[in-house]
Amino acid sequence: MRTFRVVVSGNEYEVAIEEITEKATAPVANASPSVPKPAAAPVARKATPAAPKSAPKADDADGTILAAMPGTITDVKVNQGDQVKRGDTLLILEAMKMENEIKAHRDGIVSAIQVDKGASVNAGMALLVLA
Repeated sequence: MRTFRVVVSGNEYEVAIEEITEKATAPVANASPSVPKPAAAPVARKATPAAPKSAPKADDADGTILAAMPGTITDVKVNQGDQVKRGDTLLILEAMKMENEIKAHRDGIVSAIQVDKGASVNAGMALLVLA
């Protein structure tokens, strides 16, 4: 019989192990464990990739630009009636101490601005509309 010291989750156990050969049998009926049995180890599950979260998209039907994340509008770069080209910066949205440029997704004319400088916005909230 060999004795080992085993540490499980910070708890130390002394375990005696007897090698069993074909001729030797362990006395199962009279055995009483001197060390508590550890709980069964959790079965590892295969990780399933989560579906990618897509940011709210601009609605091309009416040209509405939506906030992709909650934050604060720190600057409005355009005015109502301005003509913009795809990629032009329209607004600056500060989220998690980072400034995010909200850009035009297509050419158009700014028909409505739904937010003011300093406004707090939530994800999916309409920011402005391109005609």
